[in-house]
Amino acid sequence: MIYIFALLFKPLYWLVFRPKVYGCKSALHTKGKVIFICNHVAMADPFMLAVISKRIIHFMAKKELFDNPLGKFFFKNLFVFPVNRGSADIKSIKNAIALLEKGKAFGIFPEGRRMIADRMDEFEPGIALIASRSEAPVVPIYMGNDNYRKFRFRYIVGEPIYAKDCAVKGLSRKENDKIFVEKLTNVMHGLQAELEEK
Repeated sequence: MIYIFALLFKPLYWLVFRPKVYGCKSALHTKGKVIFICNHVAMADPFMLAVISKRIIHFMAKKELFDNPLGKFFFKNLFVFPVNRGSADIKSIKNAIALLEKGKAFGIFPEGRRMIADRMDEFEPGIALIASRSEAPVVPIYMGNDNYRKFRFRYIVGEPIYAKDCAVKGLSRKENDKIFVEKLTNVMHGLQAELEEK
């Protein structure tokens, strides 16, 4: 229902917020299974990403957001499912992989929490596990830290990245997952620097 709301009010959104998307725009509309990762600025981030992409994006978010009826209603209707942060939530990881196996788009904020002092935190290792198991391309998106403060939304999209392309033969899965997370982190920092120069 919230996705329908987003589509109905998309012209108004573009008029009010004047979003500007840089980089590999076509990656936002990747067909079939795809993982969108983005830095986490505010609770409304899933809605904002839903508007700039033609795909219906299923998200994972901390289970505490589902504790009250309003939050549960809002996030379920944004195709968000809960994850237990701070532990290896195998159920949530399996949910994400199952969605991808059906050819759906999955979105995740790999820091696991909102940004503090406009700096990205370390990425959680779960993103590497989901990407390697599903073999889905990962599309990195960086949104401006001041989007909500200035009501001027800017995004920059990177080229799709595959976990298999970063894997080093002879290393364990855990070691390759670490390499992939480092790759994603470096790419996101690169996108941040590129956006800040515009």
